[in-house]
Amino acid sequence: MSSSVRLRTCRASVAADAIVDLSEADRSPAAGYIHFAIVQAIRTVLAERGADFDDLVAEAGLDPRVFGGRLVPFTALGHLLALGASRTSCAHLGLLVGQRATLDSLGLIGLLMRNSGTVEDALRALEAHLCVRNRGALVGLGVFDDTAVLSYAPHEPEAEGAAHHAERGIAKATNLLRELCAPDWAPLEVLLPRSAPQDVAPYGAFFRAPVRFDQETAALVFPASLLEQRIAGADAAVRRSVEERIRCLEAAQSSTLTEKLREYLRTEVTRQRCNAERAARLRMVNRRTLSRRLRAEGTSFKRLATEAQFRVARHLLADTTLTMGQISAALDFSEPAAFTHAFHRWSGTSPSAWRRENQPERKGALPRG
Repeated sequence: MSSSVRLRTCRASVAADAIVDLSEADRSPAAGYIHFAIVQAIRTVLAERGADFDDLVAEAGLDPRVFGGRLVPFTALGHLLALGASRTSCAHLGLLVGQRATLDSLGLIGLLMRNSGTVEDALRALEAHLCVRNRGALVGLGVFDDTAVLSYAPHEPEAEGAAHHAERGIAKATNLLRELCAPDWAPLEVLLPRSAPQDVAPYGAFFRAPVRFDQETAALVFPASLLEQRIAGADAAVRRSVEERIRCLEAAQSSTLTEKLREYLRTEVTRQRCNAERAARLRMVNRRTLSRRLRAEGTSFKRLATEAQFRVARHLLADTTLTMGQISAALDFSEPAAFTHAFHRWSGTSPSAWRRENQPERKGALPRG
């Protein structure tokens, strides 16, 4: 069955069942965009901190029309978050925005999670289908013996405000788990890819767990046993209906292999699993076919992997205080000298010089007060 036939079939199926308005299909984002609901959350938090959303948009030199549609550029929101944090002297602005998230605010994804059988089913659904709500970041769930790790990774980690987006995503994930499990749920620890602000109290108060700054990625760490917990009130019939709607949205999305690999590599680059053979297996093609398809799109796996390393390197240099050795290890270089040489080749300058020119204090993105 062709994709167009599948999409027509989906639309007919959805029209017969009115649990969720079909108009949500019109809000399925393209790469780099996110659902507009976040704009209201940012407006509210800025107002609570004494700042005006529209004034900040004007100061940032952004076209206000980009915030008036159903889909909003992820990078524009990051720029606005960074400026808002600076102007309000609120280093934890992303945290405050993320705290406003609920399952209901996620639309179809929240409804699917609420009606999943177990916590793991709900988180796997979030991992697999976030793209129908957010094409600016990825969620990943990993299980390592008796420990589970839920990560949040912006596609463009080097973009201004990415650290705010990361902590916003982790705060949101915490709220979702509290709705699914218990209001007093807390992780074992929280990892954030940003330097610690002077006042870390808001983080401890919200997460109720140790918070580790200067990490390679944003993540919640919790006992793997939680994944087996059943979700009270889950309705299998509702879940199946929502899954059908989500398949419709995904069928309507157009993504090139290059876009999909960029998303995959963003999460894998700090896991030392960036190799073409693994990517080919995940795309269910052989290495030669993967190379041929990428070549037809004007790129290569090596170019995309290098791009991912460079993006994450710039993020870790700007938003954390990790040493060159730690960044080198995170990106799977054999030694710091190899990382320094590669970074100079990518940027024309050394990583230490780049860090000096792009520290948050210089840009005003992450105030330390």
